[in-house]
Amino acid sequence: MKPFLNEDFLLQTSTASKLYHDFAKDMPIIDYHNHLPPDQIANDKRFENLTQIWLYGDHYKWRAMRANGVNESYCTGNKSDFEKFEKWAETVPYTMRNPLYHWTHLELQRYFDEYETLSPKNAKRIYEECSAKIQTADFSVKSLLTKMNVQVACTTDDPTDSLEHHLTIAKDENFGTKVLPTFRPDKYILIENENFFSYVQKLASVADVEINSYAELLKALRKRADFFASLGGRLADHGLEQIYAVDFSEEQAEKVFQKALAQQKISAEEALIYKSAVLHALGVMYHDLGWTQQFHLGALRNNNIRAMRELGPDTGWDSIGDWSQAQALSKFLGRLDEYNQLAQTIIYNLNPRDNELMATMIGNFNDGSMAGKIQFGSGWWFLDQKDGMERQMNALSNMGLLSRFVGMLTDSRSFLSFPRHEYFRRILCNLLGNEIENGELPNDIEWIGKMVQNICYYNTKEYFKF
Repeated sequence: MKPFLNEDFLLQTSTASKLYHDFAKDMPIIDYHNHLPPDQIANDKRFENLTQIWLYGDHYKWRAMRANGVNESYCTGNKSDFEKFEKWAETVPYTMRNPLYHWTHLELQRYFDEYETLSPKNAKRIYEECSAKIQTADFSVKSLLTKMNVQVACTTDDPTDSLEHHLTIAKDENFGTKVLPTFRPDKYILIENENFFSYVQKLASVADVEINSYAELLKALRKRADFFASLGGRLADHGLEQIYAVDFSEEQAEKVFQKALAQQKISAEEALIYKSAVLHALGVMYHDLGWTQQFHLGALRNNNIRAMRELGPDTGWDSIGDWSQAQALSKFLGRLDEYNQLAQTIIYNLNPRDNELMATMIGNFNDGSMAGKIQFGSGWWFLDQKDGMERQMNALSNMGLLSRFVGMLTDSRSFLSFPRHEYFRRILCNLLGNEIENGELPNDIEWIGKMVQNICYYNTKEYFKF
């Protein structure tokens, strides 16, 4: 029986262990999609205690605590930081077989050298000892990124963001991590949102242009995208239910946009025309800029009406949606590709039923102009766990080229989340190592080891030109 979370955690064979320890373990991290707060990096923030760095804003943990019968006051409410941590410690033993159990203990080990499993019995000691460490310079935000060998971190930013914190970070010559912005213009796509008019007004103000037409909206978005590019931004990201790709004309899009400016009610059909038009225009823009576009598809958000009213969005009430994805995605990519305007693209699905769909869709538009131009993104959100990652990699292997995969990202708001890259790397090495020992792959450690390093780092570095 192997000890829990030992050096061969998740590595079931000696070959898997060799692949991980000799090839994957020490590769730098390029975290090309996350939600880390740039201001906290710029200010090299030090948190006061373990709860602040570990539980604030972590809706994964909140969902588990609620499922364990913990009152909301211990999640997002007004209980003290230690009381909240106590409730998390009470919950952890009940999270076995949820990835939270692995993540929790990986983070305790990798950051704090804490090897006991968390429970109510040791909660006070772990809280006090880890909180004392957190207050030291070694646990400032920049120190944590350096400790985990994070070479590049790409945050997720609204087009109206000043990016002042990215500018501050870039001026720190002693900090070795590049922190680059990612352009996230969904607010200007989702025209049916009740705040759409105010979003457009803010964009006009920040871009210093009048927005009285659809063409002027696109002009303002391009101006802001150019600003992002001037600070090293090379990625755009969209978090949508599904791709929008109905037939449209510029005149139709203009008409719908004018109704929005007049704050008139817009029908579902009109909204779909506008969303299809602006999403296509953005795709053309990304190609012109030489960027990569990312699409995170399929989240059913804010399901709990009462919680949304009382707590707001991004507090842990989202789930997997079941929209049809294939036809619109094919039409959207095909429309861009037809005129050679399709940028590098990464597609993430939240519903695992769509794995094979996505794995085959990318093959329709990988045109030989570069390796892996269109990517099937890593297991995302509810799928960034052992089963989800294995299923994603198996689908990609069966229907594409796993060897050209750009690998893992955290998609996290936490500075303690980077062991998720280790988690992914161990799963990848176990998958390949087991098949070598089963005779399904050749015992060519040099080549497969290089493949592992490519997936963990080099493919990503080359793909984004970091």
